[in-house]
Amino acid sequence: MSKKTCLILMLLISMSMLFLGIKIGSVQISLTDLLQILVNKTVSEDGILEGIIWNVRLPRVVMAYLVGAGLAVSGTVMQSLLGNPLASSYTLGVSAGASLGAALIMVTGVTASILGAFLLPLTGFIFGLATVFLVLLFTQTMDSQMSNQTVVLVGMIMTLFVGAILTLITALFQDYLKQLVFWQMGSFSGSNWQKIAIYCPILLASSLFLWFDANALDVLGLGEEHAMLAGVEVKTAKLRIILLASLLAGSAVSFVGVIGFVDLIAPHIVRRYLGATHRWLIPGSAILGGTIMVIGDTIARTILSPREIPIGAVTALIGAPFFLYIYFKKRGVAA
Repeated sequence: MSKKTCLILMLLISMSMLFLGIKIGSVQISLTDLLQILVNKTVSEDGILEGIIWNVRLPRVVMAYLVGAGLAVSGTVMQSLLGNPLASSYTLGVSAGASLGAALIMVTGVTASILGAFLLPLTGFIFGLATVFLVLLFTQTMDSQMSNQTVVLVGMIMTLFVGAILTLITALFQDYLKQLVFWQMGSFSGSNWQKIAIYCPILLASSLFLWFDANALDVLGLGEEHAMLAGVEVKTAKLRIILLASLLAGSAVSFVGVIGFVDLIAPHIVRRYLGATHRWLIPGSAILGGTIMVIGDTIARTILSPREIPIGAVTALIGAPFFLYIYFKKRGVAA
């Protein structure tokens, strides 16, 4: 099977999962009614079913797909850039920073009439990117060449440091414990078309720029020495790619919370079928990441209906065994 055929097949399966995610829910909607609502936007006199589809399920499924795609693309380029199959979009502390920003808004009760409900995601986004900038600044100070080992090490230290502050806040403000924990495990319950309108351009622009950097990523995946010999400005390319990947992950986390493992799983599966060429790997990871997230969110909101479990718990149950598989497989190859 050619790569193009495989990508088209993935896209068809992905669209089927999207449709299934829209149909499945606590309120039963027939296939005929669903198709009529999507095509004609009306099927009932009271408009209840239309409201459920257009205002609840559809924006939630679309947001899940976009976030899954963004995290998968971010994870793909971070793994290639750092030469580490266990790297993810959160390696440089963007999720920890975003969580800290969101926690500060929750416990202080700060409001802004102009921003409204967007104050929390905006603060999380700013703190997430600020954390990445600090990681890059410290890395530059310690190692002017910004080697992969130094980047990962500083990212881990910053993640632990910010996580310690977050733990302290959680311990001091017990009344907000449930809210903080639930946010850190991720949820699409607050998805709406306004959030989609903000995140979609970020996803498209960042992914497109990363796709244009596909050749540089291919060479960087072979090692920094190979990249230098091939004429790639390694330091400049690394900074640009890290910032774009962090932008994708940070904006996603700021809207829906921390959702792990999708950015780890999708790239490995896609590499198996489409190879390591980023021209195919980036769009393939986006499609598969979005599909996995939609399936995970559908499970999260229906398995204990009418209660909802955090999407992060579902992806962790799927991703943790996969993480161990990758780890032990890597050790087996090394041995």
